[in-house]
Amino acid sequence: MDQIAIQDYMEKNQCWGCGSSNEHGLHLKSYFLGDESVCTWKSREYHMAGPKHFLNGGIIATIIDCHSICTAIADAYKREGRELNTEPFIWYVTASLKIDYLRPTPISESIVLRARVKEIKGRKTVVDCSLFSKDKECVRAEVVAVRVPTVDWYRE
Repeated sequence: MDQIAIQDYMEKNQCWGCGSSNEHGLHLKSYFLGDESVCTWKSREYHMAGPKHFLNGGIIATIIDCHSICTAIADAYKREGRELNTEPFIWYVTASLKIDYLRPTPISESIVLRARVKEIKGRKTVVDCSLFSKDKECVRAEVVAVRVPTVDWYRE
């Protein structure tokens, strides 16, 4: 799991944030490093908020959500001793997203997302995620991801 991005295993993922199959998406790439997942991403000028020097809060929420859900998916495969994207497919959706914006995130700098599984309760996985810019934590979040049954749309 360390060499190929988690998202690259999800062949038909159309998600706007993390789907490699969405040509207009943000194309996040998350990697497991030890017991955490890491993603480095660079925004574009059209991802700005009202003030043109800062990253839009909705974009921030999207990338945290996507990175955290992919972390939960990869963690589930790892706990089951399986390769990513093997059948039956594992998929999670967001049940809750709590975000604390600690400081504005500069749009001119690359950001780093760091996430780790905090707790597993049945079908729910709680993931803590932080967003850093220039080694300063700008955003802290908790995502509750819920495992859903495999559905046929994933095969289409």
